[in-house]
Amino acid sequence: MTNQTRRSGTALLVAVSFIGSSAIPLISATSALAQTTFNDVPTNYWAQPFIQELASRDILKGFPDGGFRPNDPVTRAQFAAILSKATNKSPIRGDVSFVDVSSNYWAASAIQKSYTTGFMSGYPGNIFEPTQNIPRVQILVSLANGLNYSASQAPETILQTYADASGIPNYARNSVAAATENRLVVNYPNVQFLNPNQPATRAEVAAFIYQALVRSGQVTAIASPYIVGQTTTTPPVQNQVRIPAGNTIAVQYSKDKILLGPDEKVPLTLTVSQNIANPQGMILIPSGTQVVGELRTVSGGAQFFASELVFSNGRRVAINGTSKVVTTTEKVDKGISVGKVVQNAALGAAAAAAIAAVTGDRAIATEEVLGGAGIATLLGLFLGRDSVTLASVNPNTDLAVTLNSDLLLQ
Repeated sequence: MTNQTRRSGTALLVAVSFIGSSAIPLISATSALAQTTFNDVPTNYWAQPFIQELASRDILKGFPDGGFRPNDPVTRAQFAAILSKATNKSPIRGDVSFVDVSSNYWAASAIQKSYTTGFMSGYPGNIFEPTQNIPRVQILVSLANGLNYSASQAPETILQTYADASGIPNYARNSVAAATENRLVVNYPNVQFLNPNQPATRAEVAAFIYQALVRSGQVTAIASPYIVGQTTTTPPVQNQVRIPAGNTIAVQYSKDKILLGPDEKVPLTLTVSQNIANPQGMILIPSGTQVVGELRTVSGGAQFFASELVFSNGRRVAINGTSKVVTTTEKVDKGISVGKVVQNAALGAAAAAAIAAVTGDRAIATEEVLGGAGIATLLGLFLGRDSVTLASVNPNTDLAVTLNSDLLLQ
């Protein structure tokens, strides 16, 4: 066993038990009081074994209503808290003061621990973004870095495993290759699609953390067809339908306009505006299917990033698609009619704060505000300005989603 493997093997655990005179890292005994079954995680759910095992060790918990909410996204602060419960690694660097994590923030100690142990880092300017939904790729980078994993062969060779490898950010390619080689990666519903930039769900985080425990020798491996590199039965592909990359999905929204402020990203759910059928006339994606994702300001404009399709029966399918970059802007000047600006519009919180600050009209708080921080929190950023330029999107014409990778439907 190499020194690197030995260090990695002792990094992930829940408790340290003592046997005789030797300190041996072990998973804590299953708690008789821990809730291990959940009303929204059936026994045939793909991640049920991972969730049950981590719940039995109090690494993950459910909610008072008896549910686990496996499809809910995980924030960076929540992931730090999970790491704090699942790891016991000595610090490798000193403390840091993140400007957006106060000392009394609920996850402050967990965030600090995730940083000092090398699992997580912040953004330039000592920013942590605790409420940001953490993408799958950041989970894998965190685990690979924190456990000192490195790939034994060329990363680009390993990454050929994924049909959407081109979407893996450059900074993450070595770490994702290392995570892949160490069998930390679990891809559902198709093992060939990493969906690196899609927000990680609670179920996916459970699977990644459990695989890290397996690699560290702390728990027994679970046989799952969705573990990349595990020699098990192949995931079922009966009646699988592939919609090739490059195809476009027309979408619609209940508002005529969406306004975004500078450096803003907001959750957005669109709907498919017309049936998508194969050449034989079979409907593959019915109109009304939800397209879940984020609308973000990017260099040169605004762009929608689709991450998931939600069908009327509740079925969810991962999607990797984006709209064009929308370059339309709208200037808001002091004295302008706020009612005209916000008429049948949805606003990002930053846009709402900018309009309120420039015009002095706080009534826009009653309009539809899309996620993000509260208006009051952002108001100070725009006070004193006589005008502001906002990104303006017509969701019914500007946000058609083009597939960046093949879409697999079952």
